[in-house]
Amino acid sequence: MNLKETIREIPDYPEKGISFKDITTMLKDPEAFKEVVNQVHENFRDKGITKIVSLESRGFIVGGAVAYLLDAGFVPVRKKGKLPAETVTESYELEYGSDQIEMHLDALNEDDVVLIHDDLLATGGTALAALNLVEKMNVKKVYFSFICDLKFISNGKKDQLSKYETHTLVEY
Repeated sequence: MNLKETIREIPDYPEKGISFKDITTMLKDPEAFKEVVNQVHENFRDKGITKIVSLESRGFIVGGAVAYLLDAGFVPVRKKGKLPAETVTESYELEYGSDQIEMHLDALNEDDVVLIHDDLLATGGTALAALNLVEKMNVKKVYFSFICDLKFISNGKKDQLSKYETHTLVEY
């Protein structure tokens, strides 16, 4: 299945010059959605994953389904101020601004093998922020999973991710 064909591109969103990759069209297609979840699961099923750390909000959808299939826990990473218990916070730069994300302080421990999942890898800022949160917990190992990678964006942040096994389904 060509998953790229199921992803809608929206020009000039959220601001002029950005071509937004809208995975909601992929998610509403039952076969495409199953294909994404099954491919991520298949790639990581023998890695000993204990927790899926997934980023708000589109990352939650596939991340939760993969956590279920891997018999792993699910850890949400949310924008600052959205989680109710004690958190750790990390700032990051987007291709069109900056933001902060948080994770519960008790979400992970040193015995965890973590898969960080998000829908999109653009500049790498969000992924590195999530990595920084996870590494504060001294976990055993970290993997990455993305539905889309904007390969045409090349920078030092994305280069830092090359140290980790990363699985991507669609490249632009």
